[in-house]
Amino acid sequence: MKRLIIFALLFLAVLSVVSVAAAPKPRTISVKSPDGQTEVVVTVAGDIRYDVISHGEKLMSANKVALQLGDRVLGEAPSIRSSRITSVRETVRPDFKLKFAEVENNYNLLTLAFKGDYKILWRVYDDGMAYRFVTEIPGGIDVMSETAEFNMVGSETITGQIPGGFKTSCEEVYSVRNTSGLDAGRMWEIPFLATYPEQKVLVSEFDLEDYPAMFVKPCGDKAVAAIHPRSPLKFEPSGDRSVRFLETSEWIARTDGTRTFPWRYMLITRDDRKLAENRMPMRLAPKSRIDCSWIRRGQTTWDWLNGTPYGPGVDFVSGFNLETYKYFTDFAAANGLGYILIDEGWALDTRDPYVTNPDLQIHKLVEYAGAKGIGVILWLPWLTVENNMDKMFGTFESWGIKGVKIDFMDRMDQWMVNYYDRVAKEAADHHIFVIFHGAFHPSGLEYRYPNILSYEGVRGIEYRGDCLPDNTVFQPYIRNAVGPMDFTPGMVICQQPEFYVGDRPVTPAVGTKVSQMAQIVAFETGMQMLADNPCRYDMYPECRDFMCGVPVEWDETVVLAGELGQYYVVAKRSGDSWYIAGLNNSTPRDVALDMSFLGEGRAWVMSSFVDGPVADRIAMDYRHLESEVDGIKPLTIHMARNGGFAAELR
Repeated sequence: MKRLIIFALLFLAVLSVVSVAAAPKPRTISVKSPDGQTEVVVTVAGDIRYDVISHGEKLMSANKVALQLGDRVLGEAPSIRSSRITSVRETVRPDFKLKFAEVENNYNLLTLAFKGDYKILWRVYDDGMAYRFVTEIPGGIDVMSETAEFNMVGSETITGQIPGGFKTSCEEVYSVRNTSGLDAGRMWEIPFLATYPEQKVLVSEFDLEDYPAMFVKPCGDKAVAAIHPRSPLKFEPSGDRSVRFLETSEWIARTDGTRTFPWRYMLITRDDRKLAENRMPMRLAPKSRIDCSWIRRGQTTWDWLNGTPYGPGVDFVSGFNLETYKYFTDFAAANGLGYILIDEGWALDTRDPYVTNPDLQIHKLVEYAGAKGIGVILWLPWLTVENNMDKMFGTFESWGIKGVKIDFMDRMDQWMVNYYDRVAKEAADHHIFVIFHGAFHPSGLEYRYPNILSYEGVRGIEYRGDCLPDNTVFQPYIRNAVGPMDFTPGMVICQQPEFYVGDRPVTPAVGTKVSQMAQIVAFETGMQMLADNPCRYDMYPECRDFMCGVPVEWDETVVLAGELGQYYVVAKRSGDSWYIAGLNNSTPRDVALDMSFLGEGRAWVMSSFVDGPVADRIAMDYRHLESEVDGIKPLTIHMARNGGFAAELR
């Protein structure tokens, strides 16, 4: 018996040794940024996880990544086939200069290839990181779910938008929450911002194609993880601009097995100003798939909030008729805008894009506008576009329509993401540009198809009294930081929030008149909409001339001062001219600006618009000043509560 016991113990010891030997050894691979200050540490064992460290501070810890396919999990029991680190140094010149004419794209790249026909790429920049899956699996695949964790160790708060569910127009106000104790039942949209004692991390995605957009949901203390909507298999119309799902899929994406998946990226900074200068989209952008030479970006009138002209020079009964839109056209031509946009009402039935309002006489209007060099943009609900995709864009091209504003998508499942792509391609084939409303965050489509000029997905001016500067001042740091944004600024009648009264067709904005002028400069978009009526712009010719003269493409962007959720001051250069815009929340403040971006040895003439002495009560109060500035002496500006600053330097 004693011998049997000894033999059994020896046998168990051998089994233990074999078991330990059979278990995969964790492998840790580190890749640093070119300046050595940002590091991604990838650990491959029973799964794949990574840490993010920047300037000695651990920002993300053990973020797990995986793709659950229909028949296996990419990232479970992984086996590395090869590991390689390479360096990339290049200059990127975007087709559309949203912030910069060019950016440096310098990073170190870790490529991990795994058994099972997949890779993961990690790019590490001085100011951030990005990773993506790449698969080379024959045939098609079903992606059942994606694991993308963001374990924000050491973080204090998260800032972002909290929707009521997957159906959202992405127009919620910004919420700031402690990362400890997040409500596990509530999702967050991306982009979102994590705040640490010394740094901030902006999280978003890019190069999204044939795949649902990402939300995140709390998954533990100081942690959120990706969650994706499933696609509808069958749906039916629910009114003229929405659908009711009848059947949904089991998967989040049914797609090709050989493909790249979206980048998940982080912009990391110790300076709030750098959030608004975000270069990551340009670095991660896909190449254009179309000829861009015909695309003309610029500014447009917009009739939805203030579509009824009145007063001197309006010697006709204004309304939804030809004479009114000829008036809009004449204003656009006189002030170099380029376009007029006609919102809901140009078609007799929103479901039929071919039968137009007879009072408008669209064909006469397009001919009249074209003779003056003005293009016409038409609004449509997305469902009408879907139901007429085969011929609508060709018909509009034959009419001479230059652009469309498509509204109320309010979803970001794979089907809807692919809808955006189909619209972009079909519109481009007929030389028509697109502005998406009721839309999710920019995620790279605007680079594949540069005829996509802007997206809404923001609580903008159309919210009227609920568009408050305390929320608006977040936009440059989060939403507008990731891509073009259709905010529809530029109102002439302005009120402080406690005095707000008004609605269509005479709609005010909350905040000072100068803040509205500043938004034209501050907010980035490929088609800036002037949200007021020509008759009211003409009442303030100096304000009109400034707003109508602001470019939408910029060679250089320098954020001069700012703090998340408090205020924002930016300088932008177009050719030989600089523009400065300041936006403020509900706390009045003086801000000293370093003007060294102007260089030395030159004096500049500055035409500026500043909040008047009683703008904190009478938001219409402003002053127009002329002065000289240079690159040596600091410039101090004052912004009233809910106020701003706007200037052009020549």
